[in-house]
Amino acid sequence: MKNLLLSTLLLFLSTACAFKPTNKHDVFNQRAQLPQEEAPHVRNSLEWWYFTGHLRDKTTGETFGVEYVFFHFNPTGDKDWQMVNFALTDPQQKQFRYDYQLEKLPELLAPTLPINLLAQKKAQQWSLTGQEGSYHLQARMVTHAGQAINLITTPAKPILLHSGTGYEQYGPVAKAGYYSYPRLAAAGTLEVDGKVHQVEGDLWYDRQWNCNSVTTKNIGWDWFSVQLDEPREEIMAYTLYNKATGESLGGGSHYSAQNQNTHLGGADFQLETLDYWVSPHSRQRYPSKWRLRIPSQGYDLLLEPVMADQELGLRLFKAINLYYWEGMCRVTGTHHGKPVTGNSYVEITNRGEVKIKKDKVKAKTKG
Repeated sequence: MKNLLLSTLLLFLSTACAFKPTNKHDVFNQRAQLPQEEAPHVRNSLEWWYFTGHLRDKTTGETFGVEYVFFHFNPTGDKDWQMVNFALTDPQQKQFRYDYQLEKLPELLAPTLPINLLAQKKAQQWSLTGQEGSYHLQARMVTHAGQAINLITTPAKPILLHSGTGYEQYGPVAKAGYYSYPRLAAAGTLEVDGKVHQVEGDLWYDRQWNCNSVTTKNIGWDWFSVQLDEPREEIMAYTLYNKATGESLGGGSHYSAQNQNTHLGGADFQLETLDYWVSPHSRQRYPSKWRLRIPSQGYDLLLEPVMADQELGLRLFKAINLYYWEGMCRVTGTHHGKPVTGNSYVEITNRGEVKIKKDKVKAKTKG
Protein backbone atom coordinates (compact mmCIF):
# COMPACT_ATOMS: atom_id res chain seq x y z
CA MET A 1 0.00 0.00 0.00
CA LYS A 2 2.87 2.31 -0.76
CA ASN A 3 0.86 4.70 -2.94
CA LEU A 4 -2.54 6.09 -2.03
CA LEU A 5 -2.85 8.09 -5.23
CA LEU A 6 -4.85 5.39 -6.96
CA SER A 7 -6.95 4.82 -3.85
CA THR A 8 -8.03 8.44 -4.09
CA LEU A 9 -8.82 7.89 -7.76
CA LEU A 10 -10.91 4.84 -6.88
CA LEU A 11 -12.79 6.94 -4.36
CA PHE A 12 -13.55 9.50 -7.06
CA LEU A 13 -14.64 6.84 -9.53
CA SER A 14 -16.96 5.19 -7.03
CA THR A 15 -18.60 8.52 -6.23
CA ALA A 16 -18.82 9.94 -9.74
CA CYS A 17 -19.88 6.70 -11.42
CA ALA A 18 -22.26 5.42 -8.73
CA PHE A 19 -20.59 2.09 -8.00
CA LYS A 20 -18.99 0.63 -4.93
CA PRO A 21 -15.37 -0.55 -5.26
CA THR A 22 -14.89 -4.23 -4.51
CA ASN A 23 -11.97 -6.36 -3.43
CA LYS A 24 -13.79 -9.70 -3.79
CA HIS A 25 -11.27 -10.82 -6.42
CA ASP A 26 -8.21 -9.97 -4.32
CA VAL A 27 -5.81 -12.73 -3.28
CA PHE A 28 -5.06 -13.18 0.43
CA ASN A 29 -2.56 -15.89 1.31
CA GLN A 30 -0.75 -16.63 4.55
CA ARG A 31 2.50 -16.13 2.66
CA ALA A 32 3.31 -14.60 -0.73
CA GLN A 33 3.33 -17.31 -3.37
CA LEU A 34 6.45 -16.65 -5.44
CA PRO A 35 7.20 -16.17 -8.21
CA GLN A 36 3.52 -16.15 -9.25
CA GLU A 37 2.64 -13.09 -7.11
CA GLU A 38 4.73 -10.98 -9.48
CA ALA A 39 2.33 -11.66 -12.33
CA PRO A 40 -0.83 -9.53 -12.62
CA HIS A 41 -3.58 -10.67 -10.27
CA VAL A 42 -6.77 -11.10 -12.26
CA ARG A 43 -9.31 -8.36 -11.46
CA ASN A 44 -7.18 -7.09 -8.55
CA SER A 45 -8.64 -4.05 -6.83
CA LEU A 46 -5.33 -2.17 -7.01
CA GLU A 47 -1.74 -3.36 -7.50
CA TRP A 48 1.55 -2.00 -8.78
CA TRP A 49 5.13 -2.61 -9.90
CA TYR A 50 7.10 0.35 -8.54
CA PHE A 51 10.72 1.44 -9.18
CA THR A 52 12.57 4.36 -7.60
CA GLY A 53 16.27 5.03 -7.30
CA HIS A 54 19.49 6.92 -7.84
CA LEU A 55 21.58 6.73 -11.02
CA ARG A 56 24.95 8.29 -11.89
CA ASP A 57 26.64 9.13 -15.15
CA LYS A 58 29.59 6.73 -15.48
CA THR A 59 31.76 9.45 -17.05
CA THR A 60 30.84 12.72 -15.35
CA GLY A 61 29.57 11.44 -12.00
CA GLU A 62 26.33 13.47 -12.33
CA THR A 63 23.47 11.97 -10.34
CA PHE A 64 19.81 11.56 -11.27
CA GLY A 65 16.65 10.21 -9.68
CA VAL A 66 14.03 8.07 -11.40
CA GLU A 67 10.49 6.93 -10.57
CA TYR A 68 8.77 4.46 -12.88
CA VAL A 69 5.57 2.63 -11.93
CA PHE A 70 2.79 0.61 -13.54
CA PHE A 71 -0.55 0.57 -11.69
CA HIS A 72 -3.25 -2.00 -12.47
CA PHE A 73 -6.70 -1.72 -10.93
CA ASN A 74 -10.18 -3.10 -11.40
CA PRO A 75 -12.52 -1.23 -9.03
CA THR A 76 -15.70 -3.04 -10.09
CA GLY A 77 -14.32 -6.51 -10.75
CA ASP A 78 -15.32 -5.97 -14.38
CA LYS A 79 -13.03 -3.63 -16.37
CA ASP A 80 -9.26 -3.32 -16.01
CA TRP A 81 -7.56 0.06 -15.84
CA GLN A 82 -3.89 0.96 -15.99
CA MET A 83 -1.86 4.01 -15.09
CA VAL A 84 1.85 4.62 -15.63
CA ASN A 85 3.93 7.32 -13.92
CA PHE A 86 7.43 8.28 -15.06
CA ALA A 87 9.51 10.99 -13.35
CA LEU A 88 13.12 12.20 -13.57
CA THR A 89 15.04 14.38 -11.11
CA ASP A 90 18.12 16.35 -12.21
CA PRO A 91 19.74 17.89 -9.11
CA GLN A 92 22.48 19.57 -11.17
CA GLN A 93 19.98 21.73 -13.07
CA LYS A 94 17.34 21.70 -10.30
CA GLN A 95 14.81 20.28 -12.75
CA PHE A 96 12.01 17.79 -12.16
CA ARG A 97 10.09 16.33 -15.09
CA TYR A 98 7.25 13.80 -15.14
CA ASP A 99 4.68 12.25 -17.43
CA TYR A 100 1.80 9.80 -16.96
CA GLN A 101 -0.88 7.88 -18.81
CA LEU A 102 -4.24 6.59 -17.58
CA GLU A 103 -6.25 4.21 -19.73
CA LYS A 104 -8.96 1.57 -19.69
CA LEU A 105 -7.55 -1.70 -20.95
CA PRO A 106 -9.29 -3.54 -23.79
CA GLU A 107 -9.14 -6.84 -21.90
CA LEU A 108 -8.21 -8.25 -18.51
CA LEU A 109 -4.51 -8.57 -17.73
CA ALA A 110 -3.49 -12.22 -17.78
CA PRO A 111 -1.54 -13.69 -14.82
CA THR A 112 1.50 -14.64 -16.91
CA LEU A 113 5.24 -14.50 -16.34
CA PRO A 114 7.55 -12.95 -17.30
CA ILE A 115 5.59 -9.74 -16.81
CA ASN A 116 5.04 -7.77 -20.01
CA LEU A 117 3.35 -4.48 -19.16
CA LEU A 118 2.82 -1.95 -21.94
CA ALA A 119 1.33 1.51 -22.21
CA GLN A 120 0.86 3.70 -25.27
CA LYS A 121 0.90 7.51 -25.17
CA LYS A 122 0.66 9.05 -28.62
CA ALA A 123 3.67 7.72 -30.55
CA GLN A 124 5.52 6.52 -27.45
CA GLN A 125 5.31 3.03 -25.96
CA TRP A 126 6.30 2.54 -22.31
CA SER A 127 7.18 -0.96 -21.16
CA LEU A 128 8.21 -3.11 -18.22
CA THR A 129 9.29 -6.70 -18.87
CA GLY A 130 11.02 -9.43 -16.86
CA GLN A 131 10.67 -11.13 -13.48
CA GLU A 132 12.37 -11.90 -10.17
CA GLY A 133 14.66 -8.88 -10.15
CA SER A 134 15.74 -8.99 -13.80
CA TYR A 135 13.81 -6.28 -15.65
CA HIS A 136 13.90 -4.03 -18.69
CA LEU A 137 12.44 -0.53 -18.18
CA GLN A 138 11.81 1.60 -21.25
CA ALA A 139 9.96 4.93 -21.56
CA ARG A 140 10.10 8.30 -23.27
CA MET A 141 8.11 11.29 -22.05
CA VAL A 142 5.55 12.91 -24.33
CA THR A 143 4.76 15.94 -22.18
CA HIS A 144 8.46 16.84 -21.84
CA ALA A 145 10.54 16.09 -24.91
CA GLY A 146 14.06 14.77 -24.44
CA GLN A 147 13.46 12.72 -21.27
CA ALA A 148 13.79 8.92 -21.49
CA ILE A 149 15.03 5.76 -19.76
CA ASN A 150 16.29 2.44 -21.05
CA LEU A 151 17.49 0.37 -18.10
CA ILE A 152 18.34 -3.25 -17.35
CA THR A 153 18.32 -4.48 -13.73
CA THR A 154 19.71 -7.48 -11.87
CA PRO A 155 19.25 -8.34 -8.18
CA ALA A 156 22.09 -7.11 -5.97
CA LYS A 157 20.40 -8.59 -2.88
CA PRO A 158 17.72 -11.27 -2.41
CA ILE A 159 14.01 -10.56 -2.21
CA LEU A 160 12.63 -8.94 0.96
CA LEU A 161 9.26 -10.26 2.20
CA HIS A 162 7.81 -7.53 4.40
CA SER A 163 6.52 -8.79 7.76
CA GLY A 164 8.38 -12.00 6.93
CA THR A 165 5.45 -13.32 4.89
CA GLY A 166 5.05 -10.86 2.02
CA TYR A 167 1.76 -9.64 3.52
CA GLU A 168 1.73 -6.40 5.52
CA GLN A 169 -1.06 -5.70 8.02
CA TYR A 170 -1.76 -1.96 8.22
CA GLY A 171 -3.57 -2.01 11.55
CA PRO A 172 -7.35 -2.17 11.09
CA VAL A 173 -7.16 -0.40 7.73
CA ALA A 174 -5.90 -3.00 5.27
CA LYS A 175 -3.90 -6.14 4.57
CA ALA A 176 -1.89 -6.04 1.38
CA GLY A 177 0.65 -8.21 -0.37
CA TYR A 178 4.05 -6.53 -0.20
CA TYR A 179 7.57 -7.55 -1.09
CA SER A 180 10.59 -5.72 -2.45
CA TYR A 181 13.88 -6.07 -4.21
CA PRO A 182 15.49 -3.33 -2.10
CA ARG A 183 18.65 -3.14 -4.20
CA LEU A 184 18.59 -3.75 -7.94
CA ALA A 185 21.78 -3.03 -9.85
CA ALA A 186 20.69 -0.92 -12.83
CA ALA A 187 22.59 0.04 -15.99
CA GLY A 188 21.67 1.59 -19.32
CA THR A 189 20.86 5.01 -20.69
CA LEU A 190 19.10 8.02 -19.27
CA GLU A 191 18.16 10.92 -21.53
CA VAL A 192 17.79 14.28 -19.78
CA ASP A 193 16.88 17.37 -21.80
CA GLY A 194 18.02 15.59 -24.96
CA LYS A 195 21.44 14.55 -23.62
CA VAL A 196 22.05 10.81 -23.36
CA HIS A 197 23.89 9.60 -20.26
CA GLN A 198 25.39 6.15 -19.75
CA VAL A 199 24.31 5.43 -16.19
CA GLU A 200 24.52 2.88 -13.42
CA GLY A 201 23.17 2.76 -9.87
CA ASP A 202 20.69 1.12 -7.53
CA LEU A 203 16.90 0.97 -7.82
CA TRP A 204 14.38 -0.02 -5.17
CA TYR A 205 11.49 -2.16 -6.45
CA ASP A 206 8.17 -2.56 -4.62
CA ARG A 207 5.52 -5.10 -5.59
CA GLN A 208 2.14 -4.66 -3.90
CA TRP A 209 -1.44 -5.87 -4.42
CA ASN A 210 -4.89 -5.82 -2.71
CA CYS A 211 -4.63 -2.09 -2.06
CA ASN A 212 -8.04 -0.46 -2.57
CA SER A 213 -9.00 -0.90 1.10
CA VAL A 214 -7.88 2.67 1.75
CA THR A 215 -10.48 4.60 -0.24
CA THR A 216 -11.00 7.73 1.79
CA LYS A 217 -9.80 11.28 1.37
CA ASN A 218 -8.83 11.40 5.07
CA ILE A 219 -6.06 8.80 4.84
CA GLY A 220 -2.51 9.99 4.15
CA TRP A 221 0.68 8.07 3.65
CA ASP A 222 4.40 8.79 4.09
CA TRP A 223 6.83 6.14 2.80
CA PHE A 224 10.62 6.01 3.06
CA SER A 225 13.19 3.75 1.42
CA VAL A 226 16.84 3.94 2.48
CA GLN A 227 19.85 2.30 0.82
CA LEU A 228 22.99 2.71 2.94
CA ASP A 229 26.45 2.70 1.39
CA GLU A 230 28.27 1.02 4.29
CA PRO A 231 27.04 -1.12 5.89
CA ARG A 232 25.19 -2.23 2.78
CA GLU A 233 21.80 -2.28 4.47
CA GLU A 234 18.28 -1.15 3.55
CA ILE A 235 15.35 0.28 5.49
CA MET A 236 11.69 0.70 4.60
CA ALA A 237 9.49 2.75 6.93
CA TYR A 238 5.97 4.14 6.60
CA THR A 239 3.48 6.22 8.53
CA LEU A 240 -0.24 5.90 7.79
CA TYR A 241 -2.44 8.61 9.31
CA ASN A 242 -6.06 9.72 9.42
CA LYS A 243 -6.30 13.49 8.99
CA ALA A 244 -9.82 13.57 10.42
CA THR A 245 -9.14 11.71 13.68
CA GLY A 246 -5.44 12.37 14.17
CA GLU A 247 -4.77 8.63 14.51
CA SER A 248 -1.62 7.17 12.98
CA LEU A 249 0.29 3.93 12.76
CA GLY A 250 3.70 2.97 11.45
CA GLY A 251 5.78 0.03 10.39
CA GLY A 252 8.59 -1.12 8.17
CA SER A 253 11.53 -3.44 7.63
CA HIS A 254 15.27 -3.47 8.25
CA TYR A 255 17.36 -5.59 5.85
CA SER A 256 20.84 -6.29 7.14
CA ALA A 257 24.10 -6.67 5.22
CA GLN A 258 23.71 -10.41 5.86
CA ASN A 259 20.20 -10.34 4.29
CA GLN A 260 18.43 -10.73 7.64
CA ASN A 261 14.91 -9.30 7.60
CA THR A 262 13.71 -7.59 10.78
CA HIS A 263 10.12 -6.33 10.95
CA LEU A 264 9.75 -2.85 12.46
CA GLY A 265 6.63 -1.99 14.40
CA GLY A 266 5.54 1.57 15.01
CA ALA A 267 7.32 1.63 18.37
CA ASP A 268 10.62 0.43 16.87
CA PHE A 269 11.52 3.69 15.12
CA GLN A 270 11.07 7.43 15.58
CA LEU A 271 10.44 9.70 12.63
CA GLU A 272 10.70 13.44 13.23
CA THR A 273 9.89 16.15 10.67
CA LEU A 274 12.50 18.92 10.77
CA ASP A 275 11.37 21.21 7.96
CA TYR A 276 8.50 21.87 5.53
CA TRP A 277 8.05 23.06 1.95
CA VAL A 278 4.97 24.70 0.42
CA SER A 279 4.35 23.84 -3.22
CA PRO A 280 3.91 26.83 -5.56
CA HIS A 281 1.77 24.57 -7.79
CA SER A 282 -0.77 23.03 -5.39
CA ARG A 283 -0.16 25.19 -2.28
CA GLN A 284 0.11 21.97 -0.30
CA ARG A 285 2.54 21.88 2.62
CA TYR A 286 4.89 18.88 2.63
CA PRO A 287 7.49 17.69 5.13
CA SER A 288 10.92 18.19 3.53
CA LYS A 289 13.52 17.01 6.04
CA TRP A 290 13.40 14.10 8.47
CA ARG A 291 15.29 12.47 11.32
CA LEU A 292 14.87 8.69 11.38
CA ARG A 293 16.04 6.78 14.46
CA ILE A 294 16.01 3.00 14.87
CA PRO A 295 17.51 2.33 18.33
CA SER A 296 17.52 -1.48 17.99
CA GLN A 297 19.71 -1.23 14.87
CA GLY A 298 21.84 1.69 16.09
CA TYR A 299 20.70 4.12 13.38
CA ASP A 300 20.28 7.89 13.68
CA LEU A 301 19.74 9.23 10.17
CA LEU A 302 19.01 12.53 8.47
CA LEU A 303 17.05 12.44 5.19
CA GLU A 304 17.11 15.54 2.98
CA PRO A 305 15.67 16.09 -0.53
CA VAL A 306 18.22 16.94 -3.22
CA MET A 307 15.72 19.63 -4.28
CA ALA A 308 12.42 20.75 -2.82
CA ASP A 309 10.17 20.73 -5.89
CA GLN A 310 9.59 17.06 -6.75
CA GLU A 311 5.78 17.24 -6.69
CA LEU A 312 3.65 15.46 -9.29
CA GLY A 313 0.27 16.86 -10.30
CA LEU A 314 -2.01 14.51 -12.22
CA ARG A 315 -5.14 15.75 -13.93
CA LEU A 316 -7.57 12.88 -14.46
CA PHE A 317 -10.86 12.77 -16.36
CA LYS A 318 -10.74 16.59 -16.74
CA ALA A 319 -12.38 16.79 -13.33
CA ILE A 320 -9.84 15.90 -10.67
CA ASN A 321 -6.31 17.05 -9.85
CA LEU A 322 -4.23 14.72 -7.67
CA TYR A 323 -0.97 15.88 -6.13
CA TYR A 324 1.74 13.92 -4.37
CA TRP A 325 5.42 14.37 -3.62
CA GLU A 326 7.93 11.67 -4.46
CA GLY A 327 11.55 12.60 -4.46
CA MET A 328 15.22 11.80 -4.49
CA CYS A 329 16.85 12.29 -1.07
CA ARG A 330 20.31 12.02 0.46
CA VAL A 331 21.06 10.27 3.74
CA THR A 332 23.67 11.11 6.37
CA GLY A 333 23.92 10.13 10.01
CA THR A 334 25.42 7.51 12.28
CA HIS A 335 25.31 3.75 12.79
CA HIS A 336 26.34 2.79 16.32
CA GLY A 337 28.01 6.19 16.50
CA LYS A 338 30.01 5.86 13.26
CA PRO A 339 29.27 8.13 10.23
CA VAL A 340 27.18 6.64 7.43
CA THR A 341 25.85 7.89 4.09
CA GLY A 342 23.27 6.62 1.66
CA ASN A 343 20.41 7.29 -0.73
CA SER A 344 16.68 7.47 -0.19
CA TYR A 345 13.38 7.97 -1.95
CA VAL A 346 10.43 9.44 -0.05
CA GLU A 347 6.75 9.49 -1.01
CA ILE A 348 4.18 11.79 0.61
CA THR A 349 0.51 11.52 -0.36
CA ASN A 350 -2.72 13.25 0.57
CA ARG A 351 -1.26 16.21 2.47
CA GLY A 352 -4.00 18.55 1.27
CA GLU A 353 -7.43 18.57 -0.26
CA VAL A 354 -7.87 16.80 -3.57
CA LYS A 355 -9.17 19.39 -6.04
CA ILE A 356 -12.32 18.10 -7.69
CA LYS A 357 -14.41 20.26 -10.01
CA LYS A 358 -17.74 19.22 -8.53
CA ASP A 359 -19.30 18.73 -5.11
CA LYS A 360 -16.85 17.55 -2.51
CA VAL A 361 -16.44 13.80 -2.28
CA LYS A 362 -17.50 12.44 1.09
CA ALA A 363 -16.30 9.15 2.43
CA LYS A 364 -16.17 7.22 5.65
CA THR A 365 -12.93 5.74 6.90
CA LYS A 366 -13.04 1.97 6.69
CA GLY A 367 -12.17 0.03 9.80
